[in-house]
Amino acid sequence: MGERTAHTDIPERYRYAVIPHIMVDDAAAAIDFYRRAFGAREDFRIDAPGGGILHAEITIGRSVLMLGDASVEEAEAGSFAAPASLGGGTSVTLHVFVPDVDGLAKRAEAAGAEILQPPTDMFHGDRTVILKDPQGHMWVFLTHLEDVTEEELRRRLAAAG
Repeated sequence: MGERTAHTDIPERYRYAVIPHIMVDDAAAAIDFYRRAFGAREDFRIDAPGGGILHAEITIGRSVLMLGDASVEEAEAGSFAAPASLGGGTSVTLHVFVPDVDGLAKRAEAAGAEILQPPTDMFHGDRTVILKDPQGHMWVFLTHLEDVTEEELRRRLAAAG
């Protein structure tokens, strides 16, 4: 067996990231929502033999997101579950930088997202919107406004207090 290189170990699209893989109750509807709300591009999907989507990948901006349909059996086993099966809560928030957070917020709200925090200039130097998608996943979209030193970040945070 020959020596492996980084190029063969990790595909280029996954090289510098932790790739979120979310479970939903209707992956086809979720993909459609992400396309309309966030401008997502569907890269591929694998249909499940009994219906639904076993695995799909979409790209939002330059970020890859994996998703698939959660099954009742998986949720009951405690392995893969959609937020609705967890009582509507989630332990993960997905952050994505975009060029125009205000435009994305308008598009997402029109598509059915719940805006939890409208676009706001934040102390950390980013304009940020926080929303919940119809599947129950939490999203933070950001547009970078300025680089902030750690010292300035601490000062601003203390002033906001």
